[in-house]
Amino acid sequence: MASNRALKVADRIKEVVAQTIEARVKDPRLGFVTVTDVRVTGDLQQASIFYTVFGGDDERSATAAALASARGMIRGEVGRALGLRIVPTIDFFADGLQESASAMNELISNVKKSDAELAKLRENAKPAGEANPYKERASE
Repeated sequence: MASNRALKVADRIKEVVAQTIEARVKDPRLGFVTVTDVRVTGDLQQASIFYTVFGGDDERSATAAALASARGMIRGEVGRALGLRIVPTIDFFADGLQESASAMNELISNVKKSDAELAKLRENAKPAGEANPYKERASE
């Protein structure tokens, strides 16, 4: 579990990176980026920044290249904003949240479709044996 300080640093890095991408990165390859999460190691040496991009595969790959080329400048801004003795190294990762959410929605719709089909089959179904399959004791 991350320490309270690491969580605060991660939250501040998230803010600084989002502001820097919006204001300072002028790369035309950069798409509509949202910083979704930042995870920092316990010793504050490395920061993993997760992001999503609006668009298709071309926009995602172009944005990944733009972020990779701007990594040094973004790290410098993080260092100035945080004032830490050692500025964490920064790595960008495309967040798979959108793909996971769409796959989950597809699974849920498949389950709903199967439930509807089962409900249709159940409407006119009759028991295979007797109406009351449980044995009852003869009253004494």
